[in-house]
Amino acid sequence: MDKLKDVARRYRDRTGTARRLSALEAEVQECRQINLRLAELTDVVMELLVPLSERDEARVAEALQRYHDSVSDPEQ
Repeated sequence: MDKLKDVARRYRDRTGTARRLSALEAEVQECRQINLRLAELTDVVMELLVPLSERDEARVAEALQRYHDSVSDPEQ
């Protein structure tokens, strides 16, 4: 009987580990998406800083438009 309980416990541990692994993988993917978005925003800031320092309004407007086009609108 104890042997059967040990087998059942090991099985539960494996399924719990699989669930935890799936949750961790989802969190890692979310972090990757956030990091990618942060990198994109950093690029936009850099694209804006140079034209602003040179007073190039056309390049500023172009950079802002590219950023706006790349951002998806929230679902309504």
